[in-house]
Amino acid sequence: MIALTAAEIADITNGRLAAEPGITPASVVTDSREATAGSLYVAKPGENADGHDFVGAAFDRGAVLALVEREVADAVGTNYPAVVVEDAVLAMGALAAESVRRIRASRAAAGAAFTVIGITGSAGKTTTKDLLAGIFAAADTDGATVAPQGSYNGEIGVPLTVFKADFDTRYLVIEMGATGIGHIQYLADMVRPEIGVVLGVGSAHAGEFGGVDNIAVAKGELVEALPEGGTAVLNLDDSRVAAMAARTRARVLGYTARPANTGQADVAQADVVRAEGVELNAEGHPEFELFLPGDGSQQGTPPNGNALHGTTQYHVAAKLIGAHHMANLLAAAAAAHAAGIPGAQIAASLSAQAAASRWRMERTERPDGVTVINDAYNANPESMRAALRTLAELGRGRRTWAVLGAMLELGPDSIREHMAVGTQVVRLNISRLVVVGREARSLYVSAVNEGSWGDECVFAETVDEAYELLQAELQPGDLVLFKSSNGIGLRHLGDRIALPPHATKDSPERPAEGTAATATEGSAQL
Repeated sequence: MIALTAAEIADITNGRLAAEPGITPASVVTDSREATAGSLYVAKPGENADGHDFVGAAFDRGAVLALVEREVADAVGTNYPAVVVEDAVLAMGALAAESVRRIRASRAAAGAAFTVIGITGSAGKTTTKDLLAGIFAAADTDGATVAPQGSYNGEIGVPLTVFKADFDTRYLVIEMGATGIGHIQYLADMVRPEIGVVLGVGSAHAGEFGGVDNIAVAKGELVEALPEGGTAVLNLDDSRVAAMAARTRARVLGYTARPANTGQADVAQADVVRAEGVELNAEGHPEFELFLPGDGSQQGTPPNGNALHGTTQYHVAAKLIGAHHMANLLAAAAAAHAAGIPGAQIAASLSAQAAASRWRMERTERPDGVTVINDAYNANPESMRAALRTLAELGRGRRTWAVLGAMLELGPDSIREHMAVGTQVVRLNISRLVVVGREARSLYVSAVNEGSWGDECVFAETVDEAYELLQAELQPGDLVLFKSSNGIGLRHLGDRIALPPHATKDSPERPAEGTAATATEGSAQL
């Protein structure tokens, strides 16, 4: 975090200073349990509790200043040092915006580059963010890379990511989520990215947005915010994303897994990153030839590739699981290329990185021969279908299990989408289906109607019921996939099943910022 005094914080946020003006926090937290010596604690009202109730706890752990909407006194009636603002979350955004402005100005004055990369899309944001941050971290650059922890991607998570940056930061990678029109614009105005990546427009949160077309409007806010000298990195395999080329003044760099010369959205082939010869190896990892725009004059002719039709070619053998990660791999490659990273370094990093964030096609081999794939951090119809296809491909010659929960926030399409998944499970010849929770019962019904009867298809009312079934019936050699929306909690069931048989596990780890558990301190996230 760059140094900001209490007086500066009050000025930036239009707040009232109720503390010594020279107090200079060293970090920012929104959870009192994360406060350390020198922290600024942000007290926010939440759905289940009020962050102001935890101001004292934050100071007990070393906080030196609070950002509050009303003053809070200790047991003897003395107010804690604070900056009082009208809206604590908006004040966080103002502080983040000023931090980015100062870092950019300082590095420019010193002749050092600073690049902000924004990433949005209905699925794959966190994986792409992790891949891109890994590429930057491995590159020889004049500064550090800062990227979000986990899936910090909303009006709280983005400022918290910014506060990790300082004047030594070369690349600031920002993940941008939204649940409505205007949210991405707010985040983009905050950090002003030079590179904007749009991964896809799916049906996740369609109920909140009022339809998929509105999701496209919202995701496109990122490319609309780019400067003329910036780069919009667009998925040409998604027609709604490809159409965003008309919504930006920035250069457009497309990416695609389709062969060359297929007429991708009027984007010149010289401005397309593409993959050819995509194959999954025996472990389900994608391997492909990566083509980057340019004649190799800047990157040099790669030892494992060659100059071809104005592009440079590199072989990538990824360590992620599933063909659906191709979009994430190509997006990271395109964004890194736009940022000036040499192609050989991009390919080498993509070939070296495994999943960095939990519950994204996370594979565990139990000692008894059961393989667990835990992809239950989140789910929408597109990612559900992709995960099931991967299960079927990896499970050839093995007994396969799909343990599925509800896909939330689909609006009026929810029943239809769940029924489509149930039908797909049967048509992919998945051996066993376990549907967990009443929100997903239509998925179970559609599988039965499609012809999955008897013990092939089971409905479990609760996670514990599903756990007992799996503990009793999983056999050596079985391959089991867990997939649901985050709020259903199947990721924790997957963790329990990943343990050796009859082992026990303590209660799940404390959830990351923005989940229901931390909402007790008012940290609800977009």
